[in-house]
Amino acid sequence: MVRIFSIAFLATVVAFSGGATASAQALQGVQRSGRVFHAPVCPGPAAAGAARCHAHVVTDGAGNPLAKSATPNGTPSGYGAATLRTAYNVTATGSASTTIAIVDAYGYPNAEADLAKYRTQFGLGDCTTANGCFQKVNQTGGTNYPRSNTGWAQETALDLDMASAMCPGCKILLVEARSANYSDLAAAENYAAAHAGVVSNSYGGGESGSQAYDSSYNHPGVAITVSSGDSGFGVQFPASSEFVTAVGGTSLFVTSVGGWLSETAWSGAGSGCSSVYGKPAWQADTGCGNRTVTDVSAVADPNTGVAVYGPVTQSISGWLVFGGTSVAAPLVGGIYAATGVRPASTGVCSNAYPSCYPYQNPSYLHDVTSGSNGACGGSYLCTAVVGYDGPTGLGTPKGVGAF
Repeated sequence: MVRIFSIAFLATVVAFSGGATASAQALQGVQRSGRVFHAPVCPGPAAAGAARCHAHVVTDGAGNPLAKSATPNGTPSGYGAATLRTAYNVTATGSASTTIAIVDAYGYPNAEADLAKYRTQFGLGDCTTANGCFQKVNQTGGTNYPRSNTGWAQETALDLDMASAMCPGCKILLVEARSANYSDLAAAENYAAAHAGVVSNSYGGGESGSQAYDSSYNHPGVAITVSSGDSGFGVQFPASSEFVTAVGGTSLFVTSVGGWLSETAWSGAGSGCSSVYGKPAWQADTGCGNRTVTDVSAVADPNTGVAVYGPVTQSISGWLVFGGTSVAAPLVGGIYAATGVRPASTGVCSNAYPSCYPYQNPSYLHDVTSGSNGACGGSYLCTAVVGYDGPTGLGTPKGVGAF
């Protein structure tokens, strides 16, 4: 009989030694879905002209992040790197010839040290400043880093770990924007795209006024992934940009040995029809005359969340479990990076936007056909159906062939 991997026991996890949970500030917006409590690490909604990160951390009922050193068998709770790679059939490890950039807001002083804990735990090899694998810069490429912010640092830890899980052989560039304003994130995006073949973004905000910054996500030949949102049905920028790969979210279930078993659309994933941006040439759905969000998807449900080593408070780090489409965007970005990102030269992808690639190779994706993220009259814009749909796009990775 096949066993389904479950993290239902998370609700009873003991606190990380040293009192990390007790000293952590309770998060706002705690909710219970399925069997776990979780809360956004970046409060929302985003202010006008700004974004918020899309990570959800598993908490207790009061909103305190559940942190621990490890389970009795030494394995952190949540899906680890090996499980994610097995579930999505990713065997490529990438190479140092490819750099994946992570763009986030604010500073994260312990980024390199926390990343080392994750990579050591899952046998991914060292990625340090000393060996040339890891680099951290501000939005202009300097080393005068922005002030720290625990919520955004948790987001950054998640992004770094997911990129590492999918492409352990790649170099990593962390670009820290001065703030969560679109202007600062756009500056960071431009720097990242000039120095990396893949750029992952796990944040979003309103489309109003975003047109002034859309060009910062227009970098032919660079694979730019963006999380679709964590508030259910609705569209956010920059996921709605016609130049990026918008990544939705699922609940991922695996077998006892980590193989893919099934997926459903996650209720919190963003999707819908842009009110601002035109439809890319490679999108063919007929229920939205403009850009439809999303393109592809991956695990995002906190009930089937992922293990991350990151800040519990500004001074204490530990093992946490995360969900949100913030998981999915760097995961898919890491898969793009593992392939080396070679621009296509034929068909509708001849313009060299890697966001087009999955539309040429949908057979390399798991088609997700159940679940919904909100009310839209039952249309595909908020309901997973056979073929393309809003919450999960064309589907989830089944190897690297779609990327």
